[in-house]
Amino acid sequence: MRLLPREEKFFLYFDRQAAFIVEAAQVLNDAVRQSEAAMPPAAQRISDLEQQADEVIHESFVRLNSTFITPLDPEDIHQLAASLDDVIDGIEETVHRLLAYDVKPIPKPVQDLCAIILEAGQTLQRAFLALSKSEPLQAECIHINHLEGKADAIVRSAVADLFRHEKDPIQLIKLKEVYEILEKTTDYAEDVADVLQEVLVKNS
Repeated sequence: MRLLPREEKFFLYFDRQAAFIVEAAQVLNDAVRQSEAAMPPAAQRISDLEQQADEVIHESFVRLNSTFITPLDPEDIHQLAASLDDVIDGIEETVHRLLAYDVKPIPKPVQDLCAIILEAGQTLQRAFLALSKSEPLQAECIHINHLEGKADAIVRSAVADLFRHEKDPIQLIKLKEVYEILEKTTDYAEDVADVLQEVLVKNS
C-alpha cells in the first residue's frame, strides 16, 4: 500500500496518541495489580496523559483544517484521531470510577480487562507504525478485533457472576458500571481498527 502524497506530521500525531494510550493503559494495568494506595497517583498520571493527548488531537485538527493535501482522506484522519481519543478517555474514566467507587479488592475480571486494553493499545501502536511506513497492518487489526471479542466474553461472565453471587446491590451496580466502561474502551480500540481497515481498502 502506498500513501502519496504524504504529510508526515499526521502520522506523528497518530504515533503520539497511540504512545499516550499505551502509557496510560500500562499505568492502569499496574495500579489494579498493586495496593489501593497505587490508585490515586495512577489516576493523576492518567489524567495528565489524557490532557497531553487532548493537546495532540487539537493540534492535529488545526493542521487538518489548514492542509490542502493530506496522506489520507481528511474524514479518515479525523475519525482515527477522534477514536484514539475515545480510547484514552475510556482508560481515564475507568481509573476515576475505581477510585471514586473505592473498589477493593480489585476483582480479577477488572485486572484481565485492563491487561486486554494494554495489549490493544500496544497493537494499535504497532498498526500506526506500520501505517506510517506503508507496511501491512491487517494482522494488527484482526488481533484487536479478537481482543474486543475476548473482552466481551469476560464482561458477560463477570456480570452474570455478579448477579449470581453479589449480595450488596450498591457494590453490584458499581462493579457492573466499571465492567461496562472497560468493555466500551475495548470497543473504541476496535473502532480504530475498523477505520484502519477502511483506509487499507481505500488505498489498496
